[in-house]
Amino acid sequence: MRRPWYLLPLSVTLLVLVLGSALPAPPLSTEIEDLLQRWEVDQAFWGIAVYDLDAEQMIYSRNPDQSFLPASNQKIITSATALDVLGSTHRYETVLHYNGSTSGSTMQGDLILDGSGDPTFGSSEVPGEDPFKVWAQRLADMGVERIEGRLIGDDNAFDDQPYPSGWTVDYITEQKGRYMGNSAGGLTYRDNVVPVTVRATRPGAQPAIKTQPESAVSITNRATTSSRWRGNTLQVNRTFSTNELVLTGSVARSYNGTVAVPVSDPTAFVLRSFERRLQEAGIKTDLTLVDIDDLDDRPDEGSPLFVEYSRPLAEIAAITNKESNNFYAEQLFRTFGWGGSVSGASRRTKSFLREADINTQKLLIQDGSGLSRKDLMTPQAMVKLLAHMDQHEEREAFLASLPRGGERNTTLDYRLHRTEVRAKTGSLQFVRALSGYVARPNGNRVAFALFANNYTGPSYRISRTIDDIVRAVASGAS
Repeated sequence: MRRPWYLLPLSVTLLVLVLGSALPAPPLSTEIEDLLQRWEVDQAFWGIAVYDLDAEQMIYSRNPDQSFLPASNQKIITSATALDVLGSTHRYETVLHYNGSTSGSTMQGDLILDGSGDPTFGSSEVPGEDPFKVWAQRLADMGVERIEGRLIGDDNAFDDQPYPSGWTVDYITEQKGRYMGNSAGGLTYRDNVVPVTVRATRPGAQPAIKTQPESAVSITNRATTSSRWRGNTLQVNRTFSTNELVLTGSVARSYNGTVAVPVSDPTAFVLRSFERRLQEAGIKTDLTLVDIDDLDDRPDEGSPLFVEYSRPLAEIAAITNKESNNFYAEQLFRTFGWGGSVSGASRRTKSFLREADINTQKLLIQDGSGLSRKDLMTPQAMVKLLAHMDQHEEREAFLASLPRGGERNTTLDYRLHRTEVRAKTGSLQFVRALSGYVARPNGNRVAFALFANNYTGPSYRISRTIDDIVRAVASGAS
């Protein structure tokens, strides 16, 4: 018998559903290639390496041996090297020494601040009291009412080159963010930035300016207060390698805010800040502030008065990677570097990478943060490093330093929700990157490195493509 015509559509629909459900998912390579054709993002220079850690095989690659700008993926290399060289329990020390005599309530002689490059000393990134405030109050509680002599800053844990090669000048001269262009130094305090408070006055007049400490920077105020209630065009620029700030633009008549500006001479800033804390504690000072490099002979340190220990390196690495803190990365970089220098840190990093069986011939290591446009990394080298750290004795600290997908207050805050991923982002102009680990449905763990350089389209499309590639890997396509 012939089937009634009205049953044919239902039969065809069921057949399509059955056949459709039986169709295999496209292979991973097809999924990734399709994603790279979407939105014309294939015009970027892509470098991709996806390595199955459990199967010990590369499951997808594209230009894996080509050199790419890694941007903040450089922090993965920096934190891994720091954990290998220093260990997750390493703590920085900042010591206040005293060599002199006491007459009644007056201290006379040398106070010496000896730094080890601790990025957390007085930092806004870690909870706790200001160490300078604590030290000053302790001295006041001990009965000290006056200090005379020299306040010496020993910053020789690092060399005196605060900026690495390849940084864009406007990172240093323009206020672009709290951790862009901060000077590295053996002595640090409050992230090596000075808060500049700007308060509107009357329309047409200059806004009121205040810094802490007042002598930390000199200011040329060319800004004005506008008649608008909202809307600011304020620009805070710094003359290169000086502490001279120039304010231009305007602030709304309701404006009252603070701008954090990196200082060019961290040691001088640290000394002035400590002197101010002493005065705030009620101690009168007659101090000559001296950088130890300006002395012909190294002074006798005398006895240690106070010591401030940092948080363990594991916590510092977590701040570095989860918040992409450029200042912390640069301090770590010089800490493990031979001679406290950029060149010494670069050599130490490459030595560690070679121990991990990574070919460093196509790599350039110019800084610890990835701000330098002279850094170069290959996708294959990155996944080999990730594979090495997966077996490293500091594995847990390293993994814990990487943001999870959707983790609050990290660089993945709004990305890769509900994806079992730990990864570090990277972004510069015309550069996007993401490298880390992701889990697959079969339980296998994958290390991946995704670099996109030299694109001209919208950055958000590159970032969305990167995230969708990670999702494709996590979906289990073969």
